[in-house]
Amino acid sequence: MRAAVVGSGVAGMAAATALARRGHAVTLFEAFDRPRPLGSGLLLQPSGLSALRALDLAEPVLALGARIDRLDGRDPAGRRIMDMRYADWRAGSFGLGVHRASLFGVLHQALAPAGVEVRTGVRVVGVDDAGGRPLLRDAAGATHGPFHLAVLADGSASLLRAGLRPRARAPVYPWGAVWANARDHDGVFAGALHQRYRRASTMAGILPIGRGPDSADRLVSFFWSLPAAQLDGFLAGDLEGWRAQAAALWPDARKIIDQLTSTGMFAPATYRDVQVGRWSLGATVLIGDAAHGTSPQLGQGANLALVDAVELAERLTPAVTQSLVRFQAARRRHTAVYQLASRWLTPLFQSAGPVGPLVRDLLFTPLSKAPGLRRLAAIVLTGGFRLGRTPPRLRP
Repeated sequence: MRAAVVGSGVAGMAAATALARRGHAVTLFEAFDRPRPLGSGLLLQPSGLSALRALDLAEPVLALGARIDRLDGRDPAGRRIMDMRYADWRAGSFGLGVHRASLFGVLHQALAPAGVEVRTGVRVVGVDDAGGRPLLRDAAGATHGPFHLAVLADGSASLLRAGLRPRARAPVYPWGAVWANARDHDGVFAGALHQRYRRASTMAGILPIGRGPDSADRLVSFFWSLPAAQLDGFLAGDLEGWRAQAAALWPDARKIIDQLTSTGMFAPATYRDVQVGRWSLGATVLIGDAAHGTSPQLGQGANLALVDAVELAERLTPAVTQSLVRFQAARRRHTAVYQLASRWLTPLFQSAGPVGPLVRDLLFTPLSKAPGLRRLAAIVLTGGFRLGRTPPRLRP
């Protein structure tokens, strides 16, 4: 079967590899002349690590990342608001903080051995149905195909989604973040995703991410939430003033904050709440953030994308259209849970009013203390909560 994959992000590269390893002839199309990772760090949950194991790629990623055993969230006074531990779900379980470039490198290096043909500098702008066989159109007016299957993995800001589903919605969240990498020389922040909150108007976090592409170790990703409308102003603004503000919120992070000496070290990030309805049309399907992008509150974007990729390859049959419908039905029992939770949680962590943080504190403080509630929170955190059966190879 001939398959086209559009986009060389986590979802696209994982899907291309998974399909090629099942014997399909896969062509991966990327708009940039040289594919590159976007962003700073991410947290791989047990669900995402299971998908990487199914791709035989977990070991190299584990070697580059940093083990995360818990999520620790506190207010400026040090009062613990969130305390979520992987061990409350299963002894010995953990997440993995990883540099986006490290994950990108492992996924990219797997393409050629799997037999994936990569075409760079091809900006796909449309997909036509040529007698049930997708035909791709690029910005230069050339066509590619036809294919038996087209997988659209061009992210939450997908340019192709509207052509497939004109009524799809993907509004930008009113809050975003800036990210930067630094080194935790003393290992102060090892083993946990640390967060600090001032109400819901200010949130900072430090995620250990292991080694970077330049072999620097003990790296952490530092993030600072901001209204999306203020991102450009931050990057053009007074960094000294911001550093004083950040250190006042989080004195223990001073050694990290002091390393952030230029706004050029920061990458801005915005997020979209993607609502598509049906992901497929004929033999064309959306996956990853193009199908179900959310805010980063549960850290599930890359994990859901990896599971999408593996499950698509496993469920694909020669009856492509029918298998895509079944694929979405199975995946929606997983992704819809996290989309709903993300929509519900985001105002509790990123909003301007007093109600969100009040509800957050009243909700999550008991979650941190009651054993039964701690286990439920840990199950959701792992990324494995699904309303239905999880395929054996994808069970965390």
